[in-house]
Amino acid sequence: MNIIEKYFTSLSNKQKVQFDALFDLYSDWNSKINVISRKDIDNLYLHHVLHSLAIAKYIRFQPQTSIIDVGTGGGFPGVPLAIFFPEVNFLLLDSIGKKVRVAREVSQAIGLQNVDFVHSRMEDEKRKFDFVVSRAVMPLPDLVKIVRKNISSEQKNALPNGIICLKGGDLTAELSPFKNKAESFPLNKYFSEPFFETKKLVYLPG
Repeated sequence: MNIIEKYFTSLSNKQKVQFDALFDLYSDWNSKINVISRKDIDNLYLHHVLHSLAIAKYIRFQPQTSIIDVGTGGGFPGVPLAIFFPEVNFLLLDSIGKKVRVAREVSQAIGLQNVDFVHSRMEDEKRKFDFVVSRAVMPLPDLVKIVRKNISSEQKNALPNGIICLKGGDLTAELSPFKNKAESFPLNKYFSEPFFETKKLVYLPG
């Protein structure tokens, strides 16, 4: 938890309590439904929570922005972002029902009011959103095909509506279809820990 406060110094007491509760909740649920690698649960804050919050370093969403987290798994990046942006509306989607259940149960346990959940495939989701976020779900060209229809044309933020992905490794081939449209940022620009040396944030306007 200290690592979250290291990089985000203006959290409210409520947010600190919510972030602090995540370790016990995810540890408990992970023993029943494996949503995080068992050997990785001790790195929850570094590898999952702080990683998710890289998006909050890149953009500060305006109140009432609508965001869908595609392939949320147990709730990443959606749950940490929903804690950080309590006035932003999140929909967490995954095709695996038990993972959606974990995200829902954790969110309810910490009292999140700004999150909804759907057990579905993105191809079947019809609603419009300001931003699509995801964390290492699928190659960007595949994601673009299924979410382009869901990006709203109404703008609320300084950054045009679009897709924000958290990814790792060499993205040259993956980003090549988008030429100069996609922007890629190394996360070690925000965070100094070695874990982030190969991690990137990718933004593609809708």
